[in-house]
Amino acid sequence: MINSEIKKLPNSQAEITVTVAWKEWEKFIEQAAVDFSKEIKIQGFRAGKAPRDMVEKKVGTAALLDAAAQKAVQGTYPKVVVEKKIEAIGSPKAEVLKLAEGNELVYKILTDIIPAATLKPYKSAVQKINKEYLKKGSEVTEEEVTKEIEEIAKSRVQHVKVDREAQDGDNVILDFEVKQSGVPIENGTSKNHPMILGRGVFIPGFEEQVIGMKAGDIKDFELTFPKDYHAKGLAGKPAQFTVTVNTVEERKSPEVSDEFARSLGKFKDLADMRKNVSEGMQEEKKSDLKEKRRAEIIEALIAVTEVELPHILIHEELHKMIGEFEMQLQGMNMTFDQYLQQIGKNIDELEKEWEPQAIKRIKAALALEEVAKDQEIEIPSEEVEAEMNKTLAQYKKVQDVEKNIDLGKLYNYVKGMMQNEKVLEYLENIK
Repeated sequence: MINSEIKKLPNSQAEITVTVAWKEWEKFIEQAAVDFSKEIKIQGFRAGKAPRDMVEKKVGTAALLDAAAQKAVQGTYPKVVVEKKIEAIGSPKAEVLKLAEGNELVYKILTDIIPAATLKPYKSAVQKINKEYLKKGSEVTEEEVTKEIEEIAKSRVQHVKVDREAQDGDNVILDFEVKQSGVPIENGTSKNHPMILGRGVFIPGFEEQVIGMKAGDIKDFELTFPKDYHAKGLAGKPAQFTVTVNTVEERKSPEVSDEFARSLGKFKDLADMRKNVSEGMQEEKKSDLKEKRRAEIIEALIAVTEVELPHILIHEELHKMIGEFEMQLQGMNMTFDQYLQQIGKNIDELEKEWEPQAIKRIKAALALEEVAKDQEIEIPSEEVEAEMNKTLAQYKKVQDVEKNIDLGKLYNYVKGMMQNEKVLEYLENIK
């Protein structure tokens, strides 16, 4: 039998006193004795088979009970957290208060907990936001449709090699080398590098030097890196450039016509394309307005949320943000360490920079949770499981699920996402 008492402390902490009855406590002592007997040699017994009293005599009562107490805390504390619905975070600190054979075990846990947020009246602020967004339509003009189709045509641009000087808007293929005081800089050399003139991808002044060059031309010039350049070692410093133009290409967009529309494979003619593009733009505009409205609603909730955030919670949120960012970097074939090197910062500096955003994310989550409690918004477990199954369906084998997914974490994540969606739908309908 396990009993527990919870005492809330300042700074979002809780003190949990747990009492484990002797009958339950003795099981952990037996297990500790078995573990010890696997590690030590006791004459006449195979590993793991020596009786408890002989193990205790060999290692000492204190060592046996200490090991058993650790097992008891590890085995009972998680159950207490679930049973009492304690939202514990971070690493708990345990202290044994009563430790003896033939008697109950008593220990105390000090842990950080998710803080309780106080949400001040929010409906009038949300109502005002909703009224403003109801005035905004998702219609698009003919001019906007024309511009979008022109952009589609530009994306199908063809590069035609020309024998003339490079002009603004041309695509050039070039080799370049960058030096400082005659020494090549790191990652400062490139061969057959494509560049569209006029897009300002390189540092100021570089493209102006290339304009006017022809295929086969070689040019040396000096430029100064901007003071806010991401690589601190180069920021504000001069460098020498050697550029060789290999190819000059004129970029030609196809003419917008019925033939162009049909060439895309899904339109009968230009009119059909305009209709399809217009509908797509309306849906995109509607989605964009919804996203912006929700962002403003969340900002309004954050503004009326009072909560004292423990440092551990902010640290965990920063850790989560960095994990999400690492996933994005993987898609760019870049490691987190490479990114830090590129921006000239260490992880402590980055975390300090991101801390305000982490605090906003935590407050937003707590505010949405408070609205859910206030409006008694809950997601039935069968709905959560149905949504979970969509994720699990991506895995062909049960072994893959067991290997790659923590089902408990997935359940909580899906439930949280679904609950937030319902809360936001409720907030959007406050008239």
